[in-house]
Amino acid sequence: MNSTTAQPPPVICSWNPVITRQIIPTLYFVVFIAGILLNGVSGWIFFHVPSSKSFIVYLKNIVLADFLMSLTFPFKILSDSGLGPWQLTVFVCRGSAVLFYVSLYVSIVFFGLISFDRYYKIVKPLKTSFIQSVSYSKLLSVTVWVLMLLLAVPNMILTNQSVRHSTQIKCVELKNELGLKWHKASNFIFVTIFWIAFLLLIIFYTAITRKIFKSHLKSRRNSISVKRKSSRNIFSIMFVFFVCFVPYHIARIPYTKSQTESHYSCQSKETLHYVKEFSLLLSAANVCLDPIIYFFLCQPFREILCKKLHIPVKAHRDSENSKTRRGNTIHESTDTL
Repeated sequence: MNSTTAQPPPVICSWNPVITRQIIPTLYFVVFIAGILLNGVSGWIFFHVPSSKSFIVYLKNIVLADFLMSLTFPFKILSDSGLGPWQLTVFVCRGSAVLFYVSLYVSIVFFGLISFDRYYKIVKPLKTSFIQSVSYSKLLSVTVWVLMLLLAVPNMILTNQSVRHSTQIKCVELKNELGLKWHKASNFIFVTIFWIAFLLLIIFYTAITRKIFKSHLKSRRNSISVKRKSSRNIFSIMFVFFVCFVPYHIARIPYTKSQTESHYSCQSKETLHYVKEFSLLLSAANVCLDPIIYFFLCQPFREILCKKLHIPVKAHRDSENSKTRRGNTIHESTDTL
């Protein structure tokens, strides 16, 4: 008599197909069309903008990151909707999803670098440093891309398990034991990177706002318009971060734990899966909002765009711009914040 107790089969949790195969892919398709068009135009405009300042170098890197992220959407759409073969889902798990996250966090880091660059120029305008040079910003840009890739590429390499069933493939099932540990660790690192960048944005832009307001209290002329413009620029960045990125980064750690730990029920996994997918969709929608930020923040971008579209640009210059170098810096900040 065989006394060996049979092991129960692993529990396979399933999601609502209407949400996962219809609603989410459709929303991603809308984001893809808008994102590829807006970032294509943005890339075309920035091609004509000289990299004369560090913040422009950082903006160009964000355009590149957003464009690369947009290119990953079709693979996710076809995979999630079930229109592609099962091999496409494996490619998404091992390749395009990793590129998506690299592009996402590269964009976040560069927005943090822009806030630091603007802080250093506006709050401490009389100090000069090599960190504000174009050559340094280009070197730093390469470093950011390399570091993000070093964090993400192991997720490609360690997602090497064979496919057990081709009808319901989950990325976490393709990772080996080390891959699961790296997946969990890298997620914690990426989430930490976001919260640090978000905190720095709050600190730097709060200091910038105080500086601009104090500088224009002495001269009531144009102070209202300057306050409105600077508030608009700062609000646009913080709005994008709060709406697009904060929900996902609140949900990401619990979702990752539900993937890598076995004590979660199917109901909990399902709920966290939906929260993660819709909050990730908000993060993906960032590719549609960033071009609007370029228009508000970058005066050369705005001027070239209007020129290409044959739209007359009204040049409002304050007569006080010629008085002091510091006055120039503060006035410029309202257009390149």
